[in-house]
Formats: sequence, C-alpha cells, structure tokens
Amino acid sequence: MTSPSLRVLVLEDHAFQRSVAVNLLRELGCHQVFEAADGAQALAVLEQVGSVDLVLCDLCRKGLDGLGFLQQVCRHGLVRAVIISSSLPADLCRAGRQIITLLGLEVLGEVRKPLQLQALEPLLSKLQASRYTRPAAPRSVTLASEDQVRRALDEQRVQAWYQPKYNLLTGEVCGVEVLSRWVHPFLGIVSPAAFMPVVERCGWLDELLYGQMNHAMQLHKQALARGFDLNMAFNLHTRQLLDHELIPSIQRILGRHGVSGAALTFELSESGLLEVPSTSLESLLRLRMLGCQLSIDDFGAGYSSLKRVCQLPFNEIKLDAEFVRSLDQEPRCQVAISSTVALGASLGMSVVVEGIETPEQHKAVLALGCIQGQGYLYGRPMKSGELLSWLNRRTMSGADSSLEPGWRVVEYGN
Repeated sequence: MTSPSLRVLVLEDHAFQRSVAVNLLRELGCHQVFEAADGAQALAVLEQVGSVDLVLCDLCRKGLDGLGFLQQVCRHGLVRAVIISSSLPADLCRAGRQIITLLGLEVLGEVRKPLQLQALEPLLSKLQASRYTRPAAPRSVTLASEDQVRRALDEQRVQAWYQPKYNLLTGEVCGVEVLSRWVHPFLGIVSPAAFMPVVERCGWLDELLYGQMNHAMQLHKQALARGFDLNMAFNLHTRQLLDHELIPSIQRILGRHGVSGAALTFELSESGLLEVPSTSLESLLRLRMLGCQLSIDDFGAGYSSLKRVCQLPFNEIKLDAEFVRSLDQEPRCQVAISSTVALGASLGMSVVVEGIETPEQHKAVLALGCIQGQGYLYGRPMKSGELLSWLNRRTMSGADSSLEPGWRVVEYGN
C-alpha cells in the first residue's frame, strides 16, 4: 500500500476509465485523488487544490491534450511525476516520454488500458521511494549578478566539493569528481546553475579551476597519507583549451604540491567537442603527455560524431545520467549503455555510468557490462573534511556498507 500523503490527479476523458483509475488509486492508499476530463478542467483543478505529486495522464484527447497540459503546468512546478495511460503505439508513447522528460518531469512509466492494479502499484511504490532519495525538479533558477558572484569568489565562498566514483564490482572508491558549490551565508548551498553561467561569461573559469586544483591537491595528499589514492576529476570548458597558459599553470600547481599528473582527470562535455581547433587538440595532447586522464562527459547527450571520439586523445567516457534514469521506461537505453561499453572496450577507453540512484539500477548496469559508476546511491557531493571522515567510516565498516539509498545536499537558489 502506498502512503496516503501522495496527491494524484487523473486526467482522462472517458468517464468509466477515469472512475476505474480513481478507485484503483484509492484502493492503493492514495486518499487525495483529483480528477479531470480534459486539460482545461485539470488546470482549473490544480489552480484550486495546488500542486500534486503525480498525474495519471492520457496523451491523446480532444481540446487541450496531455502534452499541452503538461507543458503549461511544468512552468509553475505544479506536477512532479507522470504516469502515461494510453493505447497509443509504443513508438509514439516513447516519443511522448522523451518530450515529458525534457519538460523536467519524471516519467514513472506507462500503463495500458484497461488499467490494472498490478501495473499501477509498482509505479506508485517507485514514486514513494524516490521521495526520499532525490529532490523534486527545480522550478526555476535565478541567475546571480556579476557583483554577487565576484564577491563570492573573492571571499572563497565558491568551494570545491567532492563526489565519489566507484568500482561497481568491488565497491572500491576509485576517484572523485570535483564540483563547485557556493556556500552562501544566508541561502545555504546555491545551485551551480545560478552562478556558473556568470563565471563563464565573465572569464573566471581559469580562476575557479586553479583554486579547485590547489584545494584538491591538498586533499589528495591528506587522503594518500590515510591510504586512499584518489584520482581527482575536474570539469574543463573547451574554451579554456585555447589558453596558452593552461598547461604551464597546471604544471606549476602539480609541482607546487608534488603530485603526479596521473592523479588528475579532466572532463569535457561532449557538446563542446564537435569542433575542436588544432590549438585545443594540442592542449589535450599535452595534458595526456603530463599523465592526466581525459574524459568525455555527458556522453550521448550532445552531438559529437564517432569520428571525433576516435580522433581526440580521450581515455574515458562518462555516459549521461539520463540513460540510467530511463532504463525502466525505455528499452533502447539498455542497448545504448551496452553499446557504449563495447565502444569503450574497442577503443581502449574506460566507461563510467552516471546517475545511479537505486540498487536496481546498480544491478542493471552491472548486467550490461559496466564496471565504474557514479551517483547518489554511492555518495553525495561533500566537503573535503566530510569526504575523509566518510572514507574512514567505509574502511572500518566495509565497502559494501556504502551501497545504501543515496541522498544529496539540498541546493538553494533553484
């Protein structure tokens, strides 16, 4: 039985089907169930009762259809998740799921008509469980001003936080990704989406990177002294590759801290690799010559060709998290993951799967041949002191104890 705290809206134009859905939801423990016959009526219901956790929605109807309704409500954060109830062909439902996901809504799955209790119950349980493992999608992001970001950088409030990367077979922590978090004195932890566009626009990316590296190199030595040899992965923008001072600056930081380049990985988003000029290619090559690893981040989310992947000196692929999130609803994602693993093996590149949040996803990607992963199931982004304490606790209690329902820091400013 699900929690009665779930608020559900049934959007169905067929009166009998709507009645069946409402009764099944109440039988499953959802005491707050609202109903509407069309999109306009559904909007009126939400205006009266407020936001809901779930909409059980048929995409195809007269007037304001399901997609049109969801496009309107997502702008105001009135709906968190969607179950598609439809008799449309599978390929049309698949396209509908992709559109809904792009709207920022979680698609729990699809149920066919007539609606059955055994099809609906696991999807509701999935929604109930996800309430404790991941936050609702942010409604909007307010971009910080240049003065605010500049002051935050000067006061060192934009800090390096660390998220573990795992060997999925052994549970061993094989590295960490270095992330930026703005620790605001009043707002708490501000989302990177609120300040990173400003950092990029104002040309402060190098300043941020070098500050992160100095902090991370200190942490690397502290971790090494405790027996943890952590590879540190930094996000690098393709425009930074054009700077002739990039490689010398990285060399100076490594020399200052007495750390080998083999301890570093630089991640570049796939979308920025479509056109890489010769100057950038030289920088990539020199990073590899320093011993650094190079990773294609968010692979599968951009548009770079396989030819570019073969041309550039990368040795790691980080598969975009959306493939894992869509495993249950989209069978093609399984093929995409296994094909990427095979591609990596053929090219001599390791593959890291991002976005693993549940034990079921962990088992699924292992079965598809994945060896390395990252996600809230294993560890949240944390400050350096928290990371060292967390590593010590894992050592004392055993690596498998870390594979528990993940959690993440609450990001303000969304």
